[in-house]
Amino acid sequence: MHEMQVTVRFCETDALGHVNNTSYFIYLEEARVKYFETLGYSMDVKKWSFILASAACDFLSQGYFNQALTVKTWVSRIGRKSFKLTHEIVCTHTGDLIAKGSAIIVYFDFGKQESAVIPDLLREGLNQSIRET
Repeated sequence: MHEMQVTVRFCETDALGHVNNTSYFIYLEEARVKYFETLGYSMDVKKWSFILASAACDFLSQGYFNQALTVKTWVSRIGRKSFKLTHEIVCTHTGDLIAKGSAIIVYFDFGKQESAVIPDLLREGLNQSIRET
């Protein structure tokens, strides 16, 4: 499982004083990018091989300005051309579950503009963090 910390910035909160729902998707995106980096994938857009096919987030509790959050990421399914990442966002200090999310990632050939079979090396890396949900 990959973990990343984020501290809630003031601009990520709304008029009610809690983290705005759109901010959670930014946290999940950042966690995905960091996860891909741990697998050895470049964040150079000229070498990019992934597209986001679906993203979801369930908001379970409120997050607040200056709160430390931990975003946990793992692989929950690997298909032939796509895989599913599952996320949990928890309060770093209490462990309380704030939100749960998921993303379907498609391995993509931008030259051909079509999905492609996940290469063996990537599949091996994904298998190292697979966890049933």
